[in-house]
Amino acid sequence: MNHAHVAEVAAELQLRAHQVKAAAQLLADGATIPFIARYRKEATDGLDETAIIAIRDRLEQLRELDKRRESILRSIEEQGKLTDDLRTQLMTVESLAELEDLYLPYRPKRRTRATVAKERGLEPLAKMLFIQQPIDPAVEARRYLHPDEGIESIEDALQGARDIVAEWINEDADVRARLRRLFARKATIRSRVAKGKEQEGIKYRDYYDWEEPAHKAPSHRVLAVLRGANEGVLTVHILPPEDEAISLLEQQFLKARSPVAEQFQLAIRDAYKRLLAPSLENEIRHELKQRADEAAIQVFAANLRELLLTPPLGQKSVLAIDPGYRTGCKVVCLDAQGQLQHTETVFPLQPQHQTEASASVLKTLVERYAIEAIAVGNGTGGREAFQFCRNIDFGRSVRIMMVNESGASVYSASEVAREEFPDEYITVRGAVSIGRRLTDPLAELVKIDPKSIGVGQYQHDVDQK
Repeated sequence: MNHAHVAEVAAELQLRAHQVKAAAQLLADGATIPFIARYRKEATDGLDETAIIAIRDRLEQLRELDKRRESILRSIEEQGKLTDDLRTQLMTVESLAELEDLYLPYRPKRRTRATVAKERGLEPLAKMLFIQQPIDPAVEARRYLHPDEGIESIEDALQGARDIVAEWINEDADVRARLRRLFARKATIRSRVAKGKEQEGIKYRDYYDWEEPAHKAPSHRVLAVLRGANEGVLTVHILPPEDEAISLLEQQFLKARSPVAEQFQLAIRDAYKRLLAPSLENEIRHELKQRADEAAIQVFAANLRELLLTPPLGQKSVLAIDPGYRTGCKVVCLDAQGQLQHTETVFPLQPQHQTEASASVLKTLVERYAIEAIAVGNGTGGREAFQFCRNIDFGRSVRIMMVNESGASVYSASEVAREEFPDEYITVRGAVSIGRRLTDPLAELVKIDPKSIGVGQYQHDVDQK
C-alpha cells in the first residue's frame, strides 16, 4: 500500500488517514463495498458506501498515474534524455495532463510538418527565429534554399522554420498549463447546425445557434449538444476568446518588435490554431463530458431511488389496463399476490368507441375478481382510458390510478417475462407489469434494465461503466 496515496486521499476527502488505510486494505483483500459499509464499520470508523467508493476511485486514479509516470520515466531514460531536473518535475506533478505535457517533447512522434522541416535542415533557422536573433529573416532564409529538398523559395524556408517553432511552443509544459487554465476560466461551448442538417436534426433546433460559458453549462445541455455532434447534426467547439489565447502566448515568448518577431508571431498563431487549441479543446470536452455524466447519473440515481421506493398499495386484487387505440385496451386481473387470473381486450377508445360494452366488461370483472383498485398505464391513450374508468359506476368504491408504464414493453419481451408467462402474449405481460407496479413497485421495477425505466435524461449517453 502506498502511504503517500493514503495521506493524499485522506486530505482530499477530509477523512482520517487510518480510515482510508483500512478501506484500502479491505478493498485490496477483495471485500466488496456493501460488505465493508455494513460489516466492517469498526475498522473504517463508520465510513458509508459513498465514501468507500470515493476512496476506491481516487486510489485507482493515483495508481494509474504512477503506472503512467513509470512508463514515461522508462521511455525518456531509454532515449538518454532523463536529467535530474526532469526526473524531479515528473515525480512531483499531480495530474495526468501535466505529466503528459512534460512527456510531449520526448514522445515518439509520427511524421509531422516539423519533423519534415528538420529533415530538410531548417532547424538552425528555426532556432534563430525562436531566440529572436537580430537578423533579416528573408536574407537568412535564402541560405537554406534547396530545390531538391522541396525548399524552392524564401517563404518555403521560413514556413518550415515556423513549423518547427510551432511544435516547440506546443511542447512547452508551462505554456500548456497556462492555456489550460484559460480554457477552464474562459472557454465558451458553441454549437451550430451542420450544413444541410436543418430538417434531419430538427429535435436539436434549440442548439442550431447556441453558446454558453463552458464552466456554467448544465449537464443536460452539454450532453444534448455532444449527442447532436455525435449524430453529425451539430458542430461543437469549446474554446476561449482566440485573441486572449494568442495574447497569452505573445506575452510568454515575444521580445521587442522586429522582422524576426513578425515571423515568430506567425508561428505562435499557427501553434495555437493547429496544435494547442485542438489538443486542449479535446481535453476540456472530455472533462465537460465527465462532469456532465456525473451530474446526470446523480439525477438518475435520485429519481430511480424515489421511484423504487414509491409506497406500495399492498396485497390487493388489481385490474390493470394497458391502453391502446386501434388494437384496444389490454385488461388483466391479478389476485392479491399478483398472480394472473384473467385477460380481456376492450375497445372503449377511438376508433371503435365501444364504451358501453367495454364498461359492462369491466364492471363484471371488478365484481367477479373482487377488484379493489384499477391501474391504468400512462402511455398512448392513458388519459382517455383513465377518464373512461372514472366514468363507470362500479357500485362501490374502487381506487383508479395512473401508473408510469415506462419499461413495461421492455419487460414484456424479456426472458424474465417469458419465464413467468410462457403462454401469454407480450401485451398481456405488459399489462401485468403495470398492475404489479401499483401493488409492489420495487419488486416489479427491479426486473427491468434501469436505462429503460425512463426516470433520467441521457442515461444512454453517459459513461455506462
